[in-house]
Amino acid sequence: MIPTIAWQNDHVVMIDQRKLPFKESYVVCKTPAQVVDAIRKMVIRGAPAIGVAAAMGLALGARRIKSQNRVTFEKHFLRVCEQMAAARPTASNLFWAIEIMQEVLRQHPQASVEELRDLLRQQADAVLAKDQSINKAIGQNGLGVVPEGATVLTHCNAGALATAGYGTALG
Repeated sequence: MIPTIAWQNDHVVMIDQRKLPFKESYVVCKTPAQVVDAIRKMVIRGAPAIGVAAAMGLALGARRIKSQNRVTFEKHFLRVCEQMAAARPTASNLFWAIEIMQEVLRQHPQASVEELRDLLRQQADAVLAKDQSINKAIGQNGLGVVPEGATVLTHCNAGALATAGYGTALG
């Protein structure tokens, strides 16, 4: 399986889907702006994959905010969230991921900035793991429903590259 998106040395790495199937190359995002650009330019595609990219990009952004003051940190983080939201205004998973990441701040009002950075990274990791888990569950559930040799028509991109790894069609 080709990894759609992953962490590598605290950077977000995603396969450049624009180059497929002729070339397998990866885009390394070191800043949230680079993740926004990758979403906007369709380096990464598919609603679930875009949601995962957004969560990872926001965690990356949290690490880059210099302030140790909670109020200032939140102000800058929310600005990064706005920039992420503008990347693909029609991607529902993008907004879902942004909301989940913002919820981390609301659920931990007493956390220090460093604790928030760690919690946001953990949440991004959880978004990635949940997407993979959902994909596998779809496949397992489909085993009992779809007969051997059946043809399945999917809507939109339902393959592994549309998600964080397994796809919503085959799991």
